[in-house]
Amino acid sequence: MWEDPIVAEVHRVREQLAAEFNYDIKAIFADLRKRQLSLGARLIAPKRQAQPASDVDQGFQVHD
Repeated sequence: MWEDPIVAEVHRVREQLAAEFNYDIKAIFADLRKRQLSLGARLIAPKRQAQPASDVDQGFQVHD
């Protein structure tokens, strides 16, 4: 069976990260938040969600 090297690397890194924090998901996310804060202004702000252009896009039913 063919194995994608990128997927294999992601799985390997995920396993290393989990083992580093004793498989504690809260500790993993705390570390990720700390790393994110250390990047400061280098992060790109998330885009605002686009507003629907019409009532139809908002899921409203148009009645005659």
